[in-house]
Amino acid sequence: MEVNLLFQPSYTMANVKLSSGEEIKAESGAMVSMTEGIALETKMQGGFFKALGRSVLGGESFFMNTFKAGPSGGEVNFAPALPGDMFVIDLEKPMLVQSGSYIASENSVDIDTKFGGAKTFFASEGLFLLKASGSGKLLLSSFGAINEILLADGEKHTVDTGHFVAFDEGVGFNVRKIGGMRSTLFSGEGLVVDITGPGRILIQSRSQDSFLGWLIPKLPKNNS
Repeated sequence: MEVNLLFQPSYTMANVKLSSGEEIKAESGAMVSMTEGIALETKMQGGFFKALGRSVLGGESFFMNTFKAGPSGGEVNFAPALPGDMFVIDLEKPMLVQSGSYIASENSVDIDTKFGGAKTFFASEGLFLLKASGSGKLLLSSFGAINEILLADGEKHTVDTGHFVAFDEGVGFNVRKIGGMRSTLFSGEGLVVDITGPGRILIQSRSQDSFLGWLIPKLPKNNS
């Protein structure tokens, strides 16, 4: 399997080249186009309860699509719903992914929900995150550009909750208010996450929450 990212970073599309018999599973609605000879199968990945957990708790679709190449191989193009970047990870150890950032992965990568604990109760990700485990290629998306940060042992980094994409499982993190109540209400920042290495984190340059906060007041109102 070969993955090439096109049109980065504003409107990225992933071009996936599959050899004969190779498969890739993807979030429902992520496929842009595919070549002749690609077979598509839609099913619940991991059974009913795991699919239900990803849908209800992780914010993903109940069904996932599996694309399988024929004898001559083929290509599939994927893209996220929002404008932004994509990132390819050769997964070796588990990662936790925010809802909406998962696009596609090899069949050897397992996608499930993971309870985040009470410390994520007020974060935009909510109580549940997606957990990607196993080994293989994992395609993630972001709103805006995506940035990878590698933290050394004990190194700390603070991120606004709305700018998270993914991080290695085992990385220390703590959600808190920034400053006092006045700062939380009027600074425009609100909640942040203190990250402690070692490990990798992926952040996005734009926040969906901030964008919606800007957009919604400008929408026409129904006076009726």
